[in-house]
Amino acid sequence: MSLITLLNASLAFGHVALLDHANFSLEAHERIGLIGRNGTGKSSLLKILSQQERPDDGSLHIQQRLRVAYVPQEPALAAGHTIFEAVREGLSELLSYIEDYTHNRGDLHLLQSHIEALDGWNWEQRVSETLHRLHLDPLARIEALSGGNRKRVALARALITRPDVLLLDEPTNHLDLDSIAWLEELLLAFKGSVVTISHDRAFLDRIATRMVELDRGQLTSYPGNFAQYQSLKEEQLAQEAVISAKADKLLAQEEVWIRKGVEARRTRAQGRINRLVALRETRAQRREAVGSVRMEVASGAPSGKIVADLDRVSQSFVRPDGSRHTIVRDFSTTLLRGDKIGLIGPNGAGKTTLLKLILGELEPDSGSIRRGTNLSVAYFDQMREQLPLDATLEDFISPGSEWIEIGNRRTHVKSYLGDFLFSPARASSPVRSLSGGERNRLLLARLFARPANVLVLDEPTNDLDIDTLELLEDLLQQYQGTVFLVSHDRRFLDNVVTSTLVAEGEGVWREYEGGVEDWLTQSARSQGLREKPKDKPVPTPATHAPATPTPLSSKRKLSYKEQRELEALPAQIEALEHEQTELEAALADGALYASDPPRAAQMASRLMDVENAWMAAMERQEALKALGSP
Repeated sequence: MSLITLLNASLAFGHVALLDHANFSLEAHERIGLIGRNGTGKSSLLKILSQQERPDDGSLHIQQRLRVAYVPQEPALAAGHTIFEAVREGLSELLSYIEDYTHNRGDLHLLQSHIEALDGWNWEQRVSETLHRLHLDPLARIEALSGGNRKRVALARALITRPDVLLLDEPTNHLDLDSIAWLEELLLAFKGSVVTISHDRAFLDRIATRMVELDRGQLTSYPGNFAQYQSLKEEQLAQEAVISAKADKLLAQEEVWIRKGVEARRTRAQGRINRLVALRETRAQRREAVGSVRMEVASGAPSGKIVADLDRVSQSFVRPDGSRHTIVRDFSTTLLRGDKIGLIGPNGAGKTTLLKLILGELEPDSGSIRRGTNLSVAYFDQMREQLPLDATLEDFISPGSEWIEIGNRRTHVKSYLGDFLFSPARASSPVRSLSGGERNRLLLARLFARPANVLVLDEPTNDLDIDTLELLEDLLQQYQGTVFLVSHDRRFLDNVVTSTLVAEGEGVWREYEGGVEDWLTQSARSQGLREKPKDKPVPTPATHAPATPTPLSSKRKLSYKEQRELEALPAQIEALEHEQTELEAALADGALYASDPPRAAQMASRLMDVENAWMAAMERQEALKALGSP
């Protein structure tokens, strides 16, 4: 028997039907992933299932005494409370029963039965155990919490009610990778049923036993996880296309026939006329799939070959108690034009600080950073601080002008907004009228309308639907500039980045080739090598043992010529760096381009040659050092 059943439900806002005679059921021990485009009504559906909202039409049946807990996308937590107090609010009904029982208010026998049914006498122990399980400090203040810890508090408040059904709206937003892994384990061990809205494909692959898609007002069920859904959905869309094409062809044929007149064939024609009317009605009712987002990005003028070269960089801050907290410790790396770099680490690890060091917004305590030329940086802010809520969409995208220039293409602002699925009628709407996903889409539209050769994307995947995510992945793969990507979406990182900078604790950062899966594989391999016992030599047969061990590596003593070359390289590198500094200074303000364009072009060309020579010298120096080191 179904725990929750929704039958023939309809829900509309204005002329937009979010639910169009939709049906849904939830069985025991199911974990359902609810997906669909932004604005299709997923959050409204969860609120209906939690009885916080009612459908315009249809019926909702919930099994008797079923306990349902709902965790919204942005939990409402009262400032000034401790975590313990905020979580305790989840037991408000139980605590009111205990309060009445303690003060002899009402039917004591009935109150006692209510309290015992909710296992209420040991509620304090239950709250403490839940907080311990979720790694939360009961005395911490709500206003001091990060977005990820606020999510944990909201989950704790839901879990202490011991629900049979857990309804989660975007639970992975603001969680770091460790917290997402923890949440996955929690849901896999949860004995009840789960319905979760999520666009995190790796998360859905791990936890979902069934996928439900909300599309054009209808709920369609697919058995299995997200990967299985993708396969089944592909087959379904192919079948839909064939059926629609056949229906359109038949309609076109009948339209031609009807125009020729039916006077001589009235009796026999009536059936065809009726069929044509039915075809027209069916065609009118068949709601077309919403168009896809079309994204382009203005890459701007190319930057120099080197974006940043960090040499033994360290950065720390003084805590309120006077102790020093190291964010970056002795970190070296070279980042080149066109790199797609992912930054991975728990909340508070210093990802933003490292980015500021790389891009010149912060100077290190020690070490040196050599930054590239012609860097033009565009930022995507996860907290949406760039959004003026009272501005219209078109004013935010292109203030003071109706046109946008992207590369060599000039586009009207309403047409450009249409590429991001904002209708012309909404172009004059205020930003505050947009949903979370739509605001993220608007920020991306603004970001990609500005010429830039370095993109910094801080959690761009929050609130974006899966179709838009996949299109954004394609765009970033094709982008000619450099990308710095802070994200906890594992699949998104795997599909975009060429390397990852990973916080490994105590200010240590390490660079890995590839995405999250590559990092996990490489770090596991290196961890295995570190843990390999060193006191057990590999046995070698005595008859084959050489008198003097032969080195296993390719390292050897440098030749006289190579040694002289290695000694000369530091001066050569220093001279190239000095020349580069002079060239950058001469070209910095752009005046030379106006006064002497041929000389400016010559110097810009020389600057590129110098950067290439510097890179070759650096690589040669590293190679010689590795070759000759003992």
